[in-house]
Amino acid sequence: MEIVIEKQKRTLTLYQAEKAVFVCKVALGFQPNSPKRISGDGKTPEGTFYFCIIKEAGKYGRSLGLSYPDEAAAKVGLAEGMITEDQYEAIRSALLRRVRPPWSTALGGEIYIHEGGTATDWTAGCIALEPEAMDVLFPYRNQIERIRIFQ
Repeated sequence: MEIVIEKQKRTLTLYQAEKAVFVCKVALGFQPNSPKRISGDGKTPEGTFYFCIIKEAGKYGRSLGLSYPDEAAAKVGLAEGMITEDQYEAIRSALLRRVRPPWSTALGGEIYIHEGGTATDWTAGCIALEPEAMDVLFPYRNQIERIRIFQ
């Protein structure tokens, strides 16, 4: 299974065997029109991720943590001197093991798909859903192999 989030359309689509089985509206970070670059920029990242943490009851209800920063963000961060070689290697290692990458670098982290409403773009970079949409999505959390986010 796969999730595709189209930022311009503000939609999340759940695919099973390449067939869309669920579509819902989403809210994004308060600066949604470009990819995430640094911690605190209010942007929702773009790229391919997996769930690295699952919370039954987080700050905003049920929450599915994304494996951001991904390798592409880490490469840019290293090239631009935003992270060290050791931080880059720690991110790469976590991604290879499909665990949570370091969230404490200048690139940021703690990006979730979570409940909280979709009336406006309001998150710090997360993807927010209505609770009813999470009712549908959350039961599939262990079957979703990747999450793709693009403009």
